[in-house]
Amino acid sequence: MSDHLVLTDAEWRARLTPEQYRVLRHQGTEPAFCGGYTATKEHGIGAYHCVGCDAPLFTSDTKFDSGSGWPSFFQPLPGRIASVRDASHGMVRDEVTCARCGGHLGHVFNDGPKPTGLRYCINAVALAFKAQAATPGTSPTAPSTTSKATFGAGCFWGVEATFRAIPGVVDARVGYEGGTLAEPTYHDVCSEDTNHAEVVEVDYDPAVVGYERLLEVFWANHDPTTPNRQGPDHGSQYRSVVFFHDTEQQRAALEAKRKLDASGRFRRPIVTEVTPAQTFWKAEEYHQRYLEKQGLPNCHR
Repeated sequence: MSDHLVLTDAEWRARLTPEQYRVLRHQGTEPAFCGGYTATKEHGIGAYHCVGCDAPLFTSDTKFDSGSGWPSFFQPLPGRIASVRDASHGMVRDEVTCARCGGHLGHVFNDGPKPTGLRYCINAVALAFKAQAATPGTSPTAPSTTSKATFGAGCFWGVEATFRAIPGVVDARVGYEGGTLAEPTYHDVCSEDTNHAEVVEVDYDPAVVGYERLLEVFWANHDPTTPNRQGPDHGSQYRSVVFFHDTEQQRAALEAKRKLDASGRFRRPIVTEVTPAQTFWKAEEYHQRYLEKQGLPNCHR
C-alpha cells in the first residue's frame, strides 16, 4: 500500500492499549473465547478495521463461525493483508499482518469454507468494527421463527456468554431448572436442597444455526464427565444437563452423547443428563449478562 504507516515504538505505545500493543506489535495471541467480535449478529453489516491504523481489512459478509474462539473470515479485502511464514512455538504457520502498518493480526489456515477454503483466524483485539449506514426506509430483518434450547454446563455466567457469541443465537438468559421449589432464588439453589441446575435458556434461529451446532458448543465448553462439578465449582447445581424441548432435540442430544462417549475423547464416561424441559425460572437480574456487565472476559472451559 502506498500509505504505509510507520511509527516509533513510543508512538505505538501511546496509540494502543497494552493488550493491543502486545498483540499487534509483539505477535501476541489473546485467549480463545475471551475477545469480542465472535458473534456477527451483534454487529451487523460493515467492515472490520485494523485497530492500529484504521485500514479496512475484512467485510462482515466474509465472516463465519469457526468454533475456534477467535473471529474468523474466509477472505480479506484486496491488498489489505500481508502474509509471512511463522516458525515460532514449534510449528510452521502463515502469519497475517496489516499491509498498511505491519501489525500482527493472526494466522491463516487451509481449513475454511468455500469459496476460498481459507480461515483467517484473527485476534479480536486487533480489530475495530464499523457498521455500514442503513439505507433509508430499511431496518434489520428479525428471524420469523425461533426455537428454544436449554443447557446446564456449570456456572451459568460463562455458559451464557459462550452461547451469546454464536451466530444465529437471538437471545440467551440464565436461570434455574430441574428442581422442586417454585421461584427459587440463587441462595435457594446454592443450598442444594432444591435440586435445580444453573442453566442457560437460548433462543436461536434454526435457519442460521442448527441444534446440533449448539450441542457441539455445549460439549466443547465444559467437562461432561464430572458429576455435579465443573472446575472449582461443585454441587448439584453445576451438573451437566440437556433439557430437551421436543423429541427431535432429545434424539439429537442422545445421539451426540453416544457418539462422543464412543469417540474416546474423554477418559471417563459422560454423565450428562438428557431430560425433558421443565419450568425455567429466570435468575436474578444481576446474573444476566454478568461477565459483560463486569467487563470480564469469557474464559469458560
